[in-house]
Amino acid sequence: MTQGNWYIIKDIEKLDTPGLVIYPQRVRENINILKRMIDDVSRLRPHVKTHKSKEAALLMLDAGITKFKCATIAEAEMLGMANAPDVLLAYQPVGPKLERFIELNKIYPATKFSCLVDNSISAQSISDTALKNHLKINVYLDLNVGMNRTGITPGLEALQLYIDCNALPGIKLIGLHAYDGHIHDADLAVRTKRCNESFEPVKKLQQSIKEKGYPEPIIIAGGSPTFPIHLKRKVVECSPGTFIYWDRGYSLTCAEQPFLTAALVVSRVISLPDETKLCLDAGHKSISAENELNKRIYFLNAPELVFIGQSEEHLVVDAGKDHHYKVGDVFYGLPYHVCPTIALYERAITIEDYKISGEWRNIARDRKINI
Repeated sequence: MTQGNWYIIKDIEKLDTPGLVIYPQRVRENINILKRMIDDVSRLRPHVKTHKSKEAALLMLDAGITKFKCATIAEAEMLGMANAPDVLLAYQPVGPKLERFIELNKIYPATKFSCLVDNSISAQSISDTALKNHLKINVYLDLNVGMNRTGITPGLEALQLYIDCNALPGIKLIGLHAYDGHIHDADLAVRTKRCNESFEPVKKLQQSIKEKGYPEPIIIAGGSPTFPIHLKRKVVECSPGTFIYWDRGYSLTCAEQPFLTAALVVSRVISLPDETKLCLDAGHKSISAENELNKRIYFLNAPELVFIGQSEEHLVVDAGKDHHYKVGDVFYGLPYHVCPTIALYERAITIEDYKISGEWRNIARDRKINI
């Protein structure tokens, strides 16, 4: 096999479709690329929302990565099961989620869990609940640097909240969290300018906190698009996530990053509706469908296909007249957005040396594992 058809599965007759496949050798290389890009592995805090599997987490732990970020209690528990030393739940736990978060701290004592806060009511609740359970929780102040979903704007109000939270006995403010996922320009120069502008208030807030006599806050910043920018800031922990599998979307918009695509969705032709059309078993229950139709999946071995329509279990494409395709033909599809695509599958089939080698369970796709 050549590099151009690295994805071919020789025993494809054993794989039912639609099927999610992972190439562990490429995953390992992506982890190595990540480590080579940064000056100090201790500044890496990868987000696990993309892979959702204990197996991928263990590969990163084996590579010396000890800090992680996640978005759900299930993802946090998966990391606890893997004995990850340091895990940030990049979410503000409210209601039953807070009770579950506290339970994580008790059941997985080898893992130091932390979470986010952006208001005094939540801070008081986290502190009170921690005290009832004889715990003290590390907390990061969640900053709104342009995403406009959660977080407090960096400035005087954020400084006061940092000070107020540090007075609460059940929590300890140790850092700032600044996710700039709204910045994903294909032009790296434009992306860099926007990233620097959104980060400037974060640096000022960090300095203000130090001037008040507090230890220098840790800063956790960025995701995949701004990783090449933040990695140059010696005081920042970086949180890329998609690097582990990569996808079509970031391959196009973040072309400066050398990660390998390592996850595909395999599909088959199941019907020939007319002389030009094919119907595949790649519905929107098997591919993330938040993008427009022609930006959901890209077939590596059939890039010329024109997308006509998609429903729950079917994808209709136009192959043109006199095409050579027939029922049963296999297409290797690269998702445009791999993260929510992974969440559609309870397991991924692993492919090594062009053959099926096993499976990885995407256990954190569930809302609950044990807790």
